[in-house]
Amino acid sequence: MHHTIKTFIAALAATFIGLATAQDVVNVYSARHYDTDEALYERFEELTGIEVRIIEGGSDELISRMVSEGRNSPADVFLAVDAGRMWRADQEGLLASINSPVLNEAVPEAFRHPEGRWFSLTQRVRGIVIANDRVDPDTITTYEDVADPAFEGRVCIRSSSNIYNQSMVASFIESIGADATEAWAEGVVRNFARPPQGGDTDQIRAVAAGECDVAVVNHYYLSRLIASDDPADNEVADAVTFIYPNQDGRGAHVNVSAAAVTENAPNREHAIRLVEYLTSPAAQTAFAASNNEFPIRESAEASDAARGLGEFVSDKVNVDFYGSNNPEAVRIFDRVRWP
Repeated sequence: MHHTIKTFIAALAATFIGLATAQDVVNVYSARHYDTDEALYERFEELTGIEVRIIEGGSDELISRMVSEGRNSPADVFLAVDAGRMWRADQEGLLASINSPVLNEAVPEAFRHPEGRWFSLTQRVRGIVIANDRVDPDTITTYEDVADPAFEGRVCIRSSSNIYNQSMVASFIESIGADATEAWAEGVVRNFARPPQGGDTDQIRAVAAGECDVAVVNHYYLSRLIASDDPADNEVADAVTFIYPNQDGRGAHVNVSAAAVTENAPNREHAIRLVEYLTSPAAQTAFAASNNEFPIRESAEASDAARGLGEFVSDKVNVDFYGSNNPEAVRIFDRVRWP
């Protein structure tokens, strides 16, 4: 049954009633920029009396800011849209280890830091889009197929500087090894239909326009086109099919958006409470509805547009490896001359 985002957010009242003094605050440094996030923070304020103060920016920008601020940083919570960025923040000593039964129950082990230094909020599946009229779906069911010589001159994908691609390759390094990953990357480069350019939506549009036949993209970019009120977007979505790769093997690569309590949080208890709140079932459903991401909590409901892409099995690589394997991923991109 479809619910509005407002209904999802209102449902939080059943679980998170609490009182605090009007002077209580929690400072959030966020790389997420969605209206629903703002609505969730407002609801948290209503339920707890804790004021949420937001500083927005890019993940790297916010990490640099916290490093510069040092022990005097006002940041209590850090939100990023890629596991690799959470790893970078952790490497700078910015994240605190949290032992929260609430978070450990809500967030599956593969989607949180092994020592509780950050916790995923949403899932972002990096899959394959194919042209309906030019590609037989039975011929491309795995990431390995994207590198097959049968698709020479037919593949669109973003540049190697894109963090989604870097994290995907970092994941492959962990699951299939560096040598096999490099061989895969070489095959993809040989199969480029054009030099990498644009974002994931541009890759989907290129497939629909016939510039290429296959693209690697995050699922929610297609979900946005499906849910769009613009008939031109719907036409693009109708021309392609989304494939969850490796469903008979290791599963699809999943990236995440995530939250962490900072090491020097001046309002630590409020910070923990906010992160716990963001993993509650109703908050998870609201998160997912805002950007067509999949919730990290299995009991939460995904959006209609995301559910319409079908069910999937994800790989079991712990997302923290996306950061630790990132340097090797970048070196592989350089060696295969992936722009």
